[in-house]
Amino acid sequence: MIKGLHHNAYRCRDSEETRQFYEDFLGLPLSGSLEIRETKTGRPTAVLHTFYRLDDGSYLAFFEAPDMSFEFKAQHDFDLHIALEVATPVLAEMLAKGQARGMETRGISDHGFVRSIYFRDPNGYVIELTAKTPEHAQLMDPATNHARDILQRWQAAKAR
Repeated sequence: MIKGLHHNAYRCRDSEETRQFYEDFLGLPLSGSLEIRETKTGRPTAVLHTFYRLDDGSYLAFFEAPDMSFEFKAQHDFDLHIALEVATPVLAEMLAKGQARGMETRGISDHGFVRSIYFRDPNGYVIELTAKTPEHAQLMDPATNHARDILQRWQAAKAR
């Protein structure tokens, strides 16, 4: 059975500018780098796969693959974002840190079950730092939050 998340992987434009954001700004240590010079099919390539460790032992990972085309674009929150959990006091600290660096920053947004701030990484991905509210466990409990009912109503409305 699935034990947890090991890593999510995304493309990056430049491994060093990505490292500066994730390690120097967010504080996630660069914990592994894997240079790939040949694909499993035997094609020569030049790819660097890097891993940044979260406190729970999982990783955010990135592929720099200059010989493979990829459309980098500023992502909308609804299209793709990476949400990382922090303690509540960290939200204000990181918001101020991002603003002091002149980075695109948004928040603090109250979503009921979490409060969040947002940045954009060098690759265009939206990075959300989120802190659980005291109501988090209750609001995320499928036994009482009617998540399946809400989904079914959504599907029925789309079908009309």
